[in-house]
Amino acid sequence: MKKIIRILAVAIACMTLQTSVDAQCKTFIKNVCKPKLDPYIYNGQMNSAVLNQGDIAELMLTFYSNQDYRIVVCADEFDDVQFRLVDLTGKELYSNTNHGNADHWDFSTNSTQLLTVEVSIPENKTSEDTKSGCVSILVGFKEK
Repeated sequence: MKKIIRILAVAIACMTLQTSVDAQCKTFIKNVCKPKLDPYIYNGQMNSAVLNQGDIAELMLTFYSNQDYRIVVCADEFDDVQFRLVDLTGKELYSNTNHGNADHWDFSTNSTQLLTVEVSIPENKTSEDTKSGCVSILVGFKEK
């Protein structure tokens, strides 16, 4: 019986911690990341995760023809977030490492296409401590 109570206590603590982290991440996205989309219209999809140094995350998104887009990649604990867009063949269309680690990219599409946004957090080579933090990918659009 004590073992069951202990397991339940750990499970409840983990759920409470995750809820707190999610709430902090959503607040960060709303207050810091979302304003970076202006003057584009936010598409309403909140794509975020808590990542550690050395992690890579991928997100496939559909971009529709005759639209202008802004992709914002925003992180609360990292200054050196790297992101790139690749098409279905793996061809790199954009990499922020070639643009001073910019936190957004504006582009237009002439045809509807499925692209992958790949976000990576470089490893910390100077410390054994691994940081983690909220990283978000937001998309804004406007008609051409």
